[in-house]
Amino acid sequence: MSDYTAPLEDMMFVLQDLAGLDTVAKLPGCEEATPEVVRQILEECGRFSSEVLAPLNHSGDKEGSIWRAGEVTTPSGFREAYRQFVEGGWNSLQFPSAYGGQDLPKLVATPAMEMWQSANLSFSLCPLLSTGAVEALLIAGSEAQKRTYLPKLVSGAWTGSMNLTEPQAGSDLALIKTRAERQADGSYRVRGQKIFITYGEHDLAENIVHMVLARTPGAPEGVHGLSFFIVPKFLVNADGSCGARNDLACASIEHKLGIHASPTAVMVYGEREGASGYLVGEENAGLAIMFIMMNAARFAVGLQGLGVAERAYQKALAYAKERLQSRDLSGAPGPAPIIRHPDVRRLLMGMKARIEAMRALACVTAASMDIARRHPDEAERARQQAFVDFLIPVVKGWCTECGVEVASAGIQVHGGTGFIEETGAAQYYRDARITTIYEGTTAIQANDLVGRKLAREGGATARAVAGMMRATEAELAKQAGEDFAAIRARFAEGIEAFSACVEWIDRIYAADAKAAHAGSVPFLELAGIVCGGWQMARAALAAQRRLEAGDGESGFCRAKITTARFFAEHLLGRTPALRAAIVEGAGSVMALGEDRF
Repeated sequence: MSDYTAPLEDMMFVLQDLAGLDTVAKLPGCEEATPEVVRQILEECGRFSSEVLAPLNHSGDKEGSIWRAGEVTTPSGFREAYRQFVEGGWNSLQFPSAYGGQDLPKLVATPAMEMWQSANLSFSLCPLLSTGAVEALLIAGSEAQKRTYLPKLVSGAWTGSMNLTEPQAGSDLALIKTRAERQADGSYRVRGQKIFITYGEHDLAENIVHMVLARTPGAPEGVHGLSFFIVPKFLVNADGSCGARNDLACASIEHKLGIHASPTAVMVYGEREGASGYLVGEENAGLAIMFIMMNAARFAVGLQGLGVAERAYQKALAYAKERLQSRDLSGAPGPAPIIRHPDVRRLLMGMKARIEAMRALACVTAASMDIARRHPDEAERARQQAFVDFLIPVVKGWCTECGVEVASAGIQVHGGTGFIEETGAAQYYRDARITTIYEGTTAIQANDLVGRKLAREGGATARAVAGMMRATEAELAKQAGEDFAAIRARFAEGIEAFSACVEWIDRIYAADAKAAHAGSVPFLELAGIVCGGWQMARAALAAQRRLEAGDGESGFCRAKITTARFFAEHLLGRTPALRAAIVEGAGSVMALGEDRF
């Protein structure tokens, strides 16, 4: 199995030159996030990820989590690794100091999350779900709920889970049937079944704080009748310790294509007296609270696409350098390392270019999250939040689709050995495949992008994004040389395609929403490519500035420019065809009668 090495040089480049670490460090509460401190944090996180988490990735996949009589045992080494994770303070990086957190910016936590997910995707899912629970309670929880649950969730002593879907519901939350009946003491009795609950049961922490969507008696039908409840595995005593076992159980865990070490539970609530639950916010206001958790999870799952892609790339690159096969086309005698063969180089460059674009886009989004949360000016907070809201479905949808594509390319680089489980390349593909599905499929992200984030506001934020892209194109025009000319030419085509689709969706949506949604996934792909290309263009400009100033490692900077050109010519070059598929071809999707399929 290949080792994992955190790509610290690229991470620091992205944080400083693209995401604006210096700007974020000026925000209230972020003053300690200097480049020196951040580098030290990421170096230590990289060490922990490579030495503690990465060695458990393959063994955890082979062993899997095991369910017996309602209890789940995680693979060998996971409990010890989680203890080290908590003791190292990694669970608390981005959370408020008032509850025991380190109050670091989201921008700093983002590359740390990438490392955990590259090193061991199954392990990283546990703190990912806890993050969503913390976010929901910070925004919507009562003061008593915050005091009771947040210190333990922030430290990692307890973990969180998100209980949304049910066997009959899938992604359609309007069909949820789980019931919650109010009791005289203000608590609720929760009864129902939930499926696909990541880390719904495990042996890593002393308590699991389940966040459950349910209906109260007399609630309106559909999503507007959902309420949000805390339902802990163990009830909490007045002194904060764990008390009696709540009336809930793990009925089974799923047997999955990938992420075998992550237990995906079927949870049953209230088989006896009813599980004790505690309302968060008001009755029938659960959907809004759920989206707090969901948006945190969607961003984190986008990082999973990036993380698994980086791990697959590192393995493929190492194999390509050592595998000898066929003669070099230059005529050199004997078998050559396959990295010298043109198509292997194309595959590796495609992997590298996507990864660097994903990393930049995710970190730029994280920086805007920090500004939206902490900036003293209300108008600036609103502007940044609109930018974040627009990009969240792109980060989740495009980065996970890229993760699958990169993991697939990794198998292709390995050839026949990549299809053999013992090699390890196949695990990355199997693990990556779920990322385009859970926390909302790619189509759900695309529907959100087109319906909620574009049509609802008349394309205002999308046009603002296009304006920022054109400013970058203008900077490219000032640069000399073939590389920048090529980047600019393809980037300009991408901006034009993106803008044309924004105008078409805005114009047609009210009259023919089905046609707009028929083109939504291609539009999400186009938006991802163009936004990713935008960040790669900015990266090329930043690398050129470093070269001109004599600042930074010249080989890294030249490679960055070359990779940006590859992204432009091989990915941005696809955008005119995507535009045609959306604007000209979306209508034909709905034209065929169902009996003709």
